[in-house]
Amino acid sequence: MTEATQIRPAAKPAADLTIHYQVAMPQPETHLFQITLQIKGWQTDVLDLKMPVWTPGSYLVREYARHLQDFTAETADSAKPLAWQKQSKNHWQVETAGTSEITVRYRIFANELSVRTNHLDATHGYFNPAATCFYLPGFEHKPIQVTIIPPNPDWQVSTPLPAASGANTFVAADFDTLVDSPFEVGKQQVYEFEVLDKPHALAIWGQGNAKPEQIIEDTRKIIQVEADLFEGLPYDRYLFLLHLSAQGFGGLEHKDSCSLNYPRLGFRSPERYNRFMQLVAHEFFHLWNVKRIRPKALEVFDYEAENYTPSLWFSEGTTSYYDRLIPLRAGIYDISFFIKELSKGITRFLQTPGRQVQPLDESSFDAWIKLYRRDANSDNVQISYYLKGEMVSLLLDLLIRAKHGNGRSLDQVMRQMWNQFGKSETGFTPEQLQSVIESVAETDLLDFFHRFLNTTEELPFNQYLEPFGLQLQSEGEDEQPPFLGITVKTEAGREMIKFVEAGSPAHQVGIDPGDELLAIDGLRVTAEQLSDRLKDYQPNQVIHLTFFHQDQLLTHPIQLVAPRPSRYQIKASENPSKTQQKNFSGWLGASLKEI
Repeated sequence: MTEATQIRPAAKPAADLTIHYQVAMPQPETHLFQITLQIKGWQTDVLDLKMPVWTPGSYLVREYARHLQDFTAETADSAKPLAWQKQSKNHWQVETAGTSEITVRYRIFANELSVRTNHLDATHGYFNPAATCFYLPGFEHKPIQVTIIPPNPDWQVSTPLPAASGANTFVAADFDTLVDSPFEVGKQQVYEFEVLDKPHALAIWGQGNAKPEQIIEDTRKIIQVEADLFEGLPYDRYLFLLHLSAQGFGGLEHKDSCSLNYPRLGFRSPERYNRFMQLVAHEFFHLWNVKRIRPKALEVFDYEAENYTPSLWFSEGTTSYYDRLIPLRAGIYDISFFIKELSKGITRFLQTPGRQVQPLDESSFDAWIKLYRRDANSDNVQISYYLKGEMVSLLLDLLIRAKHGNGRSLDQVMRQMWNQFGKSETGFTPEQLQSVIESVAETDLLDFFHRFLNTTEELPFNQYLEPFGLQLQSEGEDEQPPFLGITVKTEAGREMIKFVEAGSPAHQVGIDPGDELLAIDGLRVTAEQLSDRLKDYQPNQVIHLTFFHQDQLLTHPIQLVAPRPSRYQIKASENPSKTQQKNFSGWLGASLKEI
């Protein structure tokens, strides 16, 4: 697969053109942002306005224009309405009638609390400009001012954009910068701190059991470790926006900020707190990897369509590998927790049937139609480029370290990608990425990349773990019942089949997700009882499963097969050699005895 470079259309001469947004929220309980766009210095009879259909970092066409309503256009003094017409789903065209000053008004419905959308209620207003603001085709390079008009004087504004003259007014150097700058408006708690003589801020919205002092202390460590890796910080100021929500989880990276969404009561448990710090490490790592070190297809963003690349395995998967490593290096958790988490990731990978169907580069290329559009069959036919990309990055790091006795590693790859592509924000091709990794490894990786990116060949974990005194072991077969191949969940008193593994005994007889499980051999069975009930049988034994399929009562004979492992665990090899112990220590800074 090849990547095409997008070229922005040349702008028409408009030296005096100014673009100014006002974002008001007079009745936040209605979830409606009131937007006013003022354009001055316009020189043609037609004004084209387009809204992005996606936002960088979240690779799905989300059709943000569907939330826009009440569009109007008029002269700046409101003396004359201007005719307009929609040209496509995200394209409005205004007849300017020769006026050089135009005012456009519209409202945006905002009731989706995620890091990539908008949310407005009585407690705060959060918006991403990609989901809120138009761009003027050909004038994306022009500066844009944004003035926020809060509903209450005690609401404050948090954004990575620098302040301009005027109350609550900020300026973006161009449309790309505006899209890259989320806004949080409300009574969020803001904590200022410095790292490496640069100002940082943590803005927290929502109630929960987060401890800001601890978060800041550990965030400082993460910033320091990542700055050491990339030899400095490429920004003047950085903002962490944290939303404490009921059940949310996620993050979205920006050049000078990130948005984080985490369960409000998810900070007391050490394991869940560590997972939050991995999220922080992940999004912060992105300020280099993908925001500046980015694939050629993302060098210039096309906001109207999919931007295809096979390289998200590196942009996201390698970042996922480092989000486990960085907190370990920072001393936030120990080697035992790291190995436990890595083992969980490998277990999730090896228990996803889709790894045998979808190659890694295809997973990246098809992100737009698959990763964010999961259904009951997704695990059978696809593999996440986050997950497999992390696994391939692990193998690459181990390969390089083993060959060079820890003298080289994936760290050198990241630094070289930063120096060669990131600092200048020049997009890289898959071939250039492979070339950089090969130059660091000092070995031909053509076969490695073909097998593990272009095919569905199983990843040989133990081959790469062995030089570090480690081995991956399957566990739990003796605890598991004979394999049937279904996942069942109790919903409103009904035992609903949620997943059927392709090729499993259940799949072979036509059981589908959405069927209702009733009985085994004539006796009622629940989701909670299913595993224990199956332990009463032996592999190759036939059971009679009764279920509703599209409201039709059916009973099918099904032959069970041997149990599957319930988990995979990385363990220290027996009697590791001195070289293995040295390799392990050089990789993770600990002793094999500590795991």
